[in-house]
Amino acid sequence: MAKKLNVRKDTMKQMFQYVKKHSLFVILSILFAAVSVALTLYVPILIGDAVDVIIAPGQVDFEEIFRILVIIGVCIGITGIAQWIMNICNNRITYHVVHDIRKDAFNKLQILPLKYIDGHSQGEIVSRVIADVDQFADGLLMGFTQFFTGIVTIVGTLLFMLTIHPGITVVVIVITPVSLFVAAFIAKNTYDMFQAQSKARGEQTALIDEMIGNKKVVQAFGREAAVLERFDGINENLRKCSLKAIFFSSLTNPCTRFVNSLVYAAVGIYGAVLAIGGGISIGQLTSFLSYANQYTKPFNEISGVITELQNALACAARIFDFINETPQTEEKPAELAADGHVELNNVDFSYVPEKPLIQNFNLKVKPGQRVAIVGPTGCGKTTVINLLMRFYDVNSGSIEVADTDIRDVTRKSLRTSFGMVLQDTWLRAGTIRDNIAMGNPDATLDEVIVAAKAAHAHSFIKRLPNGYDTVIGEDGGNLSQGQKQLLCIARVMLCLPPMLILDEATSSIDTRTEIRIQKAFAAMMQGRTSFVVAHRLSTIMEADIILVMKDGNIIEQGNHEELLAKGGFYTTLYNSQF
Repeated sequence: MAKKLNVRKDTMKQMFQYVKKHSLFVILSILFAAVSVALTLYVPILIGDAVDVIIAPGQVDFEEIFRILVIIGVCIGITGIAQWIMNICNNRITYHVVHDIRKDAFNKLQILPLKYIDGHSQGEIVSRVIADVDQFADGLLMGFTQFFTGIVTIVGTLLFMLTIHPGITVVVIVITPVSLFVAAFIAKNTYDMFQAQSKARGEQTALIDEMIGNKKVVQAFGREAAVLERFDGINENLRKCSLKAIFFSSLTNPCTRFVNSLVYAAVGIYGAVLAIGGGISIGQLTSFLSYANQYTKPFNEISGVITELQNALACAARIFDFINETPQTEEKPAELAADGHVELNNVDFSYVPEKPLIQNFNLKVKPGQRVAIVGPTGCGKTTVINLLMRFYDVNSGSIEVADTDIRDVTRKSLRTSFGMVLQDTWLRAGTIRDNIAMGNPDATLDEVIVAAKAAHAHSFIKRLPNGYDTVIGEDGGNLSQGQKQLLCIARVMLCLPPMLILDEATSSIDTRTEIRIQKAFAAMMQGRTSFVVAHRLSTIMEADIILVMKDGNIIEQGNHEELLAKGGFYTTLYNSQF
């Protein structure tokens, strides 16, 4: 319980940090809310005065009533303008706060370590940044619109009632805490339910995102029924959480209305007795009853706001958890001047502490050498690439480029020193030219074409409707896997950094095109340090060094002829393919 209270307290504190940036508009909102409420509360006094000038049939002071009606009209007009300006301020506060939160969330996404992304589903992260922030915005907007106005109305009404008759005001104040107690009790118990609702919604978004992205695989293996069953389970859980949250939160309004009706009845009875005895006038009783009604109305609104705020706080807690995640380790400001020399010294690494992967890994690569990494699936080939690019940091040991520990330079300078083509392609929504020029946005069209020709992508690009200006969808749209891979290779051909990483770069390309690209790669690798991960040994026979990995360790090392002569694990792999 104490932990939950601390979480809510921290969430509120962080929320106010965002709101504080827009203090001017908060002050303006409160100011215009006060003007609106003051004029709204002044109207019942004018109505009471109008009632008092209606003395008896035939003795009505129409001139005074007309004067009062004019004042009431002016008050209503000013109130409308004040409420309009207040709403503008509230909208500005809310959507600027939402803008700032989403900006911080996206910025955090850029600096989170890769292990966080690997450990959380993409849909769940998207749900936090999109759906939870939207829910938070709804609650925050309602809070600013009604919460401030409600508080000012309550305080103002009490002051006006005290000027009319302190005795009746005491009756109102005595009964009021019952309404507050009911609202607070229900709000306290609905927070956990709204938090469960947000969590269930995140699970649902994650599943939908996963299934849309892998629809072909689901259909190919006939898993539609199983996926539907899983979705139904999550959807049912969301239904239960939502119904519980909404049911309990919906009790707030009727409960507070019941208490408020008691207040109104008590004021009416007590006021009538006083009026009969001449303690107050009929007009004053009319004003008091109007105030009693206006006094209780904010409690109904605030109770509704509290319900929304519970939902908003639950959603805010999730997004703030994301924003407060520990970022990747800070980097040193030094820039890397890569010369192609790479050295790994006593490197130990594991994704999960209890499952060791790479142990005591040592490697020295001279500038311009081609290093091929082979071995069975799961032996750590791609992990070596992740460490070289510093997507993950080593647990112990060091990786040096140009005799500099890569932890002592900026990640950007390190990564721009490598050209990388992976087995998994990634293309963004945009033109073919934009996708090729991703690493070099200032490249001319001629330079892009030269890179595309080197990657043997030019011919299929020219067959597209608009050539290099053809717009493709996210992840390549209707392009084949091989065509996507050619564009990714062209992207590296355009940049030509001092070092290259090719992780199954030709896995999706036909054999004939692969032979051409291997020639292009050979030309590109001249004078550049290259790391090639491959399962097909035919693609790495010309490598200067072949590292044979098994269970995270280098078990053999040498060139193709040397490893075949040893008759070891590499020979077994080679014979299994040829």
